[in-house]
Amino acid sequence: MSKGRLEAFSDGVIAIIITIMVLELRTPHGTDLAALRPLLPKFACYAVSFVFLAIYWNNHHHMLQATRHVDGRILWANVHLLFWLSLFPFATAWTGESHFAPVPVAAYGVVQLFAGCAYYILSRLLIRRHGEDSALARAVGSDRKGRISMALYLAAVGVAFLSPWASCAIFVGVAILWLVPDRRIEKVLAE
Repeated sequence: MSKGRLEAFSDGVIAIIITIMVLELRTPHGTDLAALRPLLPKFACYAVSFVFLAIYWNNHHHMLQATRHVDGRILWANVHLLFWLSLFPFATAWTGESHFAPVPVAAYGVVQLFAGCAYYILSRLLIRRHGEDSALARAVGSDRKGRISMALYLAAVGVAFLSPWASCAIFVGVAILWLVPDRRIEKVLAE
């Protein structure tokens, strides 16, 4: 089965998720800069979530560039990933509206954790489909960065109950980890 429809569907869903997230940002009632102050927590959470969705979209795109074919298991793994990504608007809004209260921050971490797990599952199924000697397998390797990210998400969930701000710092740290360009797939495909 061709990967084209999977890519198009995923791109569309991620675009809709981002649109839903931005619609949660309501315009202020005032006309001065002070009117923006109450929106800062929601905007900060939106910005971090937008970066994460961009990271998922970018890595999903690169992973599928190293993919030739998909099967039913891969389609379901992709939908599983999209399910967790579709919860970003809810977790983002709740976290921002609560001004980073412990339970919403922990819930945000749970969504991050399960999105990371779903991405890992998808990558492993794609590698299994294409073989351990495939370009994708060589590029992803043991996916150390992905496994570290999942461990950090798990830690952030627990830390949220002690210090929601420390938990948020962990999320930002993971985003920075992924913002550093990872050229493994591009290198392997160029060979």
